This record gives sequence, C-alpha cells and structure tokens, in this order.
Amino acid sequence: MNVIELLADLQAQHDKTAARADELRDQIQHLTAALTETEARLANLVTTRKVIAELAPASGQPAPPETNTAYQAIVNTFNQRPDQEFRARELHELLGMPTDDASVNITRSLLGRLTRQGFLTQPGRGRYQKRT
Repeated sequence: MNVIELLADLQAQHDKTAARADELRDQIQHLTAALTETEARLANLVTTRKVIAELAPASGQPAPPETNTAYQAIVNTFNQRPDQEFRARELHELLGMPTDDASVNITRSLLGRLTRQGFLTQPGRGRYQKRT
C-alpha cells in the first residue's frame, strides 16, 4: 500500500466516523428533547395524583370503577329477568347507559365474558339470556 492509498483510506475512515458522530449528536438531541417532555409529563402526573389523593374520600376505600358499576347493573338485570333475552343496545337503553357504538361494544365484550364464564347463554346471534 502506498502513501496515497493510505491517505485515501484514512480520509474515508475520517468521513465515515464524522458522519457517525453527526448521527449520534442528532440522536442525543432527539433523546434530550424526548426526556424533557417525559419528565414534564411525569411531573404533571405526580401533581395530579397528589391533588386526587387530597380530594379522595377519607375512608381510605377507593371508589369502585365505573365499569364495575355497569357490569353489576348488567348482571342484576339478567338476575331480575332470567327468562328474557337482551341485545347489548337494549340493555343500554333499559339501564339508561350511553348508546354510542363504543359503549355498546364494551358491553358486548362484557356479555361475551359472562357467556364464556357460563353465566349467560346465547340463544341467537347477538342475543343473551341468563343460563338457567
């Protein structure tokens, strides 16, 4: 290898290493910005948790989640009307729950779970009844 080839090889290695250093600087800049945003979000969550903890009931018992209340209302409806078949949307209307597609789809998944657990049967497509 002569001196000219050696210098060309060194220049190529220099260019490659300089490009890699630039890439790493860009990644550091991006990660620094992401870290700043994440730390700000974390601080907001800590503040929110403190505020909610101050406003929480003094009994120390957390309030039941809304889904558990809806779940219990659905189970109670089937217990009160064991011979009646319901569609998810009919349950929502009967219980005064929102009838938007997203809410009804959540109830469909709850009904599917109750069916798999053996509490309900499906006498027809989309229809549910308490297993007797």
